[in-house]
Amino acid sequence: MSGSAVLLLELAAIAIVFAVIPLAYLFSRPTLNLFQRLNWTIVFLTFDLIVFGAFTRLSDSGLGCPDWPGCYGTSNPWRAMENIRAAEAAMPDGPVTEVKAWIEMIHRYLAMTVGALIVLQLGLAISKARELGGKAVYGSAILLFLVMLQGAFGAWTVTLKLQPIIVSIHLILALILLALLTYYAQQPWQGILSEKRGNLISGKVLAFSFIILFCQVFFGAWVSTNYAVLACPDFPTCLGTYTPEMDWTNAFTLWRELGRDAQGGFISTTALQTIHWVHRVFAILVILVIGYFAFHAWSVAGHEEPKLRTWAIHVMALLALQVLTGISNVVFQWPLLAALLHTAGAAALVLCLVRMGAWSAWNAPLFKGVRTS
Repeated sequence: MSGSAVLLLELAAIAIVFAVIPLAYLFSRPTLNLFQRLNWTIVFLTFDLIVFGAFTRLSDSGLGCPDWPGCYGTSNPWRAMENIRAAEAAMPDGPVTEVKAWIEMIHRYLAMTVGALIVLQLGLAISKARELGGKAVYGSAILLFLVMLQGAFGAWTVTLKLQPIIVSIHLILALILLALLTYYAQQPWQGILSEKRGNLISGKVLAFSFIILFCQVFFGAWVSTNYAVLACPDFPTCLGTYTPEMDWTNAFTLWRELGRDAQGGFISTTALQTIHWVHRVFAILVILVIGYFAFHAWSVAGHEEPKLRTWAIHVMALLALQVLTGISNVVFQWPLLAALLHTAGAAALVLCLVRMGAWSAWNAPLFKGVRTS
């Protein structure tokens, strides 16, 4: 058997071991059926994976193991320690250290665990196709394809040396996967969701909120992957002005190497300022649109739909968290905790909007009257 085949088998075994932990949790919750427990466990792990992915990026561990899918051709950093220590000795502050290698490989193990559980989900959907229906099978197959696509972008993140557009798409796809997993989990497979929910909120406002949110997530990822967080070191101005100098061409040239501009030279501070300022200004639109949507949902829910009101309050609180952590990233010079909470807040907003979609209807009025009951 070739070395690459042995490596893949070892990685698959590690994924199975990691998957056993959440599977053990599934059997500790007898109030939910197996399929429901599995679906929500995958949602939970995917959320964790997104946050840990942010930690991997923010701790500069993305190239902790400079090859893929293993670490120097092995399944774990222990077996690659000689190569890791040699790389660390050559460049003590470089991308490869013992700690960074473990962070990167744990991120990959978590990703493989999510993939393994989605394979199990598809197997269950196929075995219970008569009970669950064909949509459960097709939906799970789409989720499996998406997680495989995520794996490909994870590989390109390493092989293309953290190219900003690849890393940004990697994050966007992770949030799309989280959204679709959440949507899948709350479907009435086997009568999981028995309560009736009224079409209280506008599907149009919800869709527009998603578009605005994902645009802002891309801008935020573009800021982070280009290391432009501190390009504007003051708040609310940027270098003391509300109209900083802009370099649109180099700021938003998508296909380029990390730290390089459209011509291949080092990217200018003006381009980094542009990236940062666009994200900051677009945040105002996000607050207005999603803030209106949350208030819209809270007001029409009244006391008859307390769960919808609760989700609306969650969205308002998350918007406040995003504002606070975004400002903290600038004022306190990009602290790790604030940066992690900023990414987690974006993922939580996606999850909340999907959950609130259960109360939406595309033909609902765009502006409903406020109910005071």
